[in-house]
Amino acid sequence: MITNKKSIIWLTVLFLLVTAGCSKQQATRPPQAVAVKAMQVIQQDTPVTYEYVGEIVAKDEVPIKAQISGNISRKLVKGGDIIQAGQPLFEIDQRKYAAVVADAEAQVAQAQASLSNVRRDVRRYQSLADQGAIAVQTLDTTSSQAEQYQAQVNAYQAKLDQARKDLDDTQVVSPVDGRIGVGELSAGAYVTAGSTVLATVSTVDPVQVSFSMSENEYLKFAKIGSSPDAWGQNLKLILSDGSEYPVAGHLDQIDRGLANQTGTLAMKASFGNPQQLLVPGMFAKIVATGETRQGALLIPQRAVQEMLGKTFVTIVGPNSEAVTRQVKLGPKIGNLQIIEDGLALQDVVVVEGFAKAQPGTPLNVTMIGLNDLAIPGVQ
Repeated sequence: MITNKKSIIWLTVLFLLVTAGCSKQQATRPPQAVAVKAMQVIQQDTPVTYEYVGEIVAKDEVPIKAQISGNISRKLVKGGDIIQAGQPLFEIDQRKYAAVVADAEAQVAQAQASLSNVRRDVRRYQSLADQGAIAVQTLDTTSSQAEQYQAQVNAYQAKLDQARKDLDDTQVVSPVDGRIGVGELSAGAYVTAGSTVLATVSTVDPVQVSFSMSENEYLKFAKIGSSPDAWGQNLKLILSDGSEYPVAGHLDQIDRGLANQTGTLAMKASFGNPQQLLVPGMFAKIVATGETRQGALLIPQRAVQEMLGKTFVTIVGPNSEAVTRQVKLGPKIGNLQIIEDGLALQDVVVVEGFAKAQPGTPLNVTMIGLNDLAIPGVQ
């Protein structure tokens, strides 16, 4: 019994000694270096761009209304068709308008015949009056009748002109080039002159992008002496899929004042749309170029870390260890980020692998450049 107890004690002591030795050996083993990719802070003169979310709208939305009342007898287009100015869209039943034209033509013809008879009397009475064969009063009376008949002809002719115009208006044409909506009326529907909207035509080339600028942003442009005629040219448009629209735009309209509720200034930019890629209702980003930052410090946006409302980057320390640095961000430039405070030109910023690199962790650094990041639009 005593021998067995001594054996257990010695085994326990031996286990503790071995365990302590292993722990000491692990404690003295240096941490393994973390493989990261890093790049030198970039310094260059950088034009600052500003982005605004906008909505594509038609430059003109034209409601098509009939100038006369009646039933639609024919529809000559389909919803969504591209149409040209002057193209017939609808026909309104023209039978009663054709009858009015025929009646007006008859009235004009009758009035002109009566006028011709009176004018012959005037010429005959004029000759007799010159010879003293009739009283001058008879000539004056006949001349007055001729004037009355002439006025009657003019009145009937005006009615005929209006009747002919109404007959022409039975064919409703588009006043602009554009695309007709799909909610147009169908054949058989009754329309009221100047009231019923038969369809709406939206212009398609160019289109406008409606967006808003805050008061501070507007003041920023104003203070650098950049008028809308300057910064409002060569605007870029970024579509919802991230692609850049190939046609540059320009500022077209600026509202007269700030909106009371939002404090923003509404604007519209015009973009050519020859391929009709842009459709009203689409969302896109307007990109405008403002001031140029001289000697700006830039790093890739993906190197920036956010935590509790603050922004940090991981840099390579003097002994190739990870060092966390708080930074102040400036505007975004493409996929790069201007750093206003917290970094120096000589700093090397970790771009990939910083999630595994806690402060003080040794780093196995692979240096990369902008070409390795494949950042579009940046040389």
